[in-house]
Amino acid sequence: MTAVTGNNTPAPAPSSEPEIGPSRALWLRMRRHRGLMIGFGMVSTLILLALFAPLISPHDPYEMVLADRLIPPIWTGEGSWTYPFGTDHLGRDYLSRLLYGSRISLTIGFFAASIGCVIGVTMGIMAGYFGGRIDQVATYILNCQLALPGLLFAMALVAFVGPSLIVVICVLGVLQWTLFLVITRTATMQIRQLEYTKAARAIGCSERQIIFKEILPNVMNQIIVVFTLEVGLAIISEASLSFLGVGVQAPLPSWGLMIAEGKELMFLRPWLVLIPGIVLFLLVIAINLMGDGMRDVTAPENRR
Repeated sequence: MTAVTGNNTPAPAPSSEPEIGPSRALWLRMRRHRGLMIGFGMVSTLILLALFAPLISPHDPYEMVLADRLIPPIWTGEGSWTYPFGTDHLGRDYLSRLLYGSRISLTIGFFAASIGCVIGVTMGIMAGYFGGRIDQVATYILNCQLALPGLLFAMALVAFVGPSLIVVICVLGVLQWTLFLVITRTATMQIRQLEYTKAARAIGCSERQIIFKEILPNVMNQIIVVFTLEVGLAIISEASLSFLGVGVQAPLPSWGLMIAEGKELMFLRPWLVLIPGIVLFLLVIAINLMGDGMRDVTAPENRR
């Protein structure tokens, strides 16, 4: 039956469709975004391969069999299923080294981006919210950082301290905070002028409560997008440092180091460079697809 109000006007019947919550709406937008799902699937596959590398690797990635040096991959017609991706110049299984190398690339990318995120977001929110002297100091440090050639400065730091996995993570993390600072500073300066922030300040909320309950949740989507992009940049930077000899050191199976070891034979044994290069390319592309997709599905104009 149709409800009747006091002025004999039929009231609208309640909608039979259940209301969709924000989390489910976000998930539906993500499922409809083809690039995001492709990137997510590729990254998830590589993460699973990295996690289960000890179980699925056909050989020990550090074992050298000089009698099996430079065996071609199986698809060339000259290879063997014993070594599906062939072997390197020391007789080490290339497939096993690729699987273990994904662990190094993903670890460095995630932790380096996390360090940069903590530094950049902290400085950006403080500078954007408080302004004044804090903003001037943060802007000055940012300008100094941007004036330095990133890869060259990273090479100098790693060479000075000594190349190792931990040193590469720390150096890349310390150098990759600038974009986090710029994004969070700009967003915080806008949010602090909005009505709900002024209302929180008017009812007596402390600065800490405003920052953690009003500012940070509303810049989180920008932080997530920047984080995915910085992970890809950290992986490329690590591969560049390893290729130049100041990154991850042998015998660790870094993809950049594998390319460096195979460059002298790239015209005679091109798979030594092509295989790790293609895998590195696919990983970075997948992470960038995720970042672009997250930017699209979290944009205010697409929240419908």
